[in-house]
Amino acid sequence: MTVTTDLVSYEDALASYDPVMGLEVHVELGTKTKMFCGCSTELGAAPNSQTCPTCLGMPGSLPVVNATGVESAIKIGLALHCEIAEWCRFARKNYFYPDMPKNFQTSQYDEPIAFNGYLDVQLEDGEVFRVEIERAHMEEDTGKSTHVGGATGRIHGASHSLLDYNRAGIPLIEIVTKPIEGAGERAPEVAKAYVAELRELIKALGVSEARMEMGQMRCDVNLSLRPHGREKFGTRSETKNVNSLRSVERAARFEIQRHAAVLSSGGTIIQETRHFHEDTGSTTSGRVKEEAEDYRYFPEPDLVPVAPTREWVEELRAGLPEQPLARRNRLREEWGVTAHDMQSMLNAGAIDPIVATIEAGADAASARKWWMGELARTANESGVSLDALAITPEQVARVTALVSEGSLNDKLARQVIEGVLKGEGTPDEVVEKRGLKVVSDEGALTTAVEEAIAGNPAIADKIRGGKVAAAGALVGAVMKATRGQADAARVKELILEKLGVEG
Repeated sequence: MTVTTDLVSYEDALASYDPVMGLEVHVELGTKTKMFCGCSTELGAAPNSQTCPTCLGMPGSLPVVNATGVESAIKIGLALHCEIAEWCRFARKNYFYPDMPKNFQTSQYDEPIAFNGYLDVQLEDGEVFRVEIERAHMEEDTGKSTHVGGATGRIHGASHSLLDYNRAGIPLIEIVTKPIEGAGERAPEVAKAYVAELRELIKALGVSEARMEMGQMRCDVNLSLRPHGREKFGTRSETKNVNSLRSVERAARFEIQRHAAVLSSGGTIIQETRHFHEDTGSTTSGRVKEEAEDYRYFPEPDLVPVAPTREWVEELRAGLPEQPLARRNRLREEWGVTAHDMQSMLNAGAIDPIVATIEAGADAASARKWWMGELARTANESGVSLDALAITPEQVARVTALVSEGSLNDKLARQVIEGVLKGEGTPDEVVEKRGLKVVSDEGALTTAVEEAIAGNPAIADKIRGGKVAAAGALVGAVMKATRGQADAARVKELILEKLGVEG
């Protein structure tokens, strides 16, 4: 029985115990129809409008396997360096819960489609940690419960619950790691990096958008502690449905501190599921965790086994994209940036937009500058991702071209980007509508320079006396007079020429 729910410090926890983790990640596949029926998987439909007798578990209805779901599972398994089963089958996982209309989940038990793989993940300082994969298997998602009337949105304290079965039957791939040992104090960081790398891999494969905030990818964090020097694992807890990278790290860290507090005070860890709370970064008890035998698995009698041919598997292997970590390392070399810079681009979701901008004609430095500068700032202020901004890589590339050819300076380019984001048209249209081209007429620039010199005689005298840095004030005056539409470098050249000073 648990004696305390206090926490010990993270350092004290690691001084006495080794953390052991197991991560179970559910990925909702981006198929057009459900795993065992023809119902649509499109988001946003009216509740219970995307259902049929099969996904509602009506008597006499029969399931049929979604071939694209199987293909996606094989792709994921191959990308995780797994062995692909020559023959496997589905099983019924029996348990009663209101969001399971059949009272069982069609899943895979002892015969998964993919098994025995690994994924290398890179930590913030560049260290690579290998996470071993136990299995990746196919199953279906459950419906969605909405608990009404309570203060927390959970079933406890609610007056009633609403059930939407649109999600019931959507294809899932569950990816289960082997016990992750040896991470020590970096265990929470490893957990976050693993889920992040797995998300990048899933997106690269094109099998899911893997948006954690939309529930398309969620992680169960299993954690146990064992005293230093012991081989036997401790009792684990399972924090369910963690749906952000930051939360995966926080959940692991909190559970390390909680387990250590319980064990250090003479208590016993209960094998249970737990809920993670975003607001506090803490977990609370859910239910005592069942063992596999409690689910009474047995082979699904209504589905034939899945037996992918070796030719098909090798064809899929040949079509796999470059691994995200290998791709980032290659781009880092090509772009001449540091590991830290690349990590920042990854965290910002900027790598793909930058690559697309370069492919549209921009140089790498300019593409990085705009996506990681002006556009990243706008995205942060708007609370959206970079790919949700109303500007395309092609348009960003056009802005860089206008800067390169001297039609825009950086200040004007920012205004052009602002106009594109506001829906005012293409970069060229925004330049035309707002009148933003750089003033390149030498006569007009010369006049503006002469007026600036005449209006600031003291500064002009300093420049003549050798204080070239003072020219910045006159450049500013010219830029103000031309509404920022002059080429600052050319303006400085003209000022020094007029004053007879070497630059």
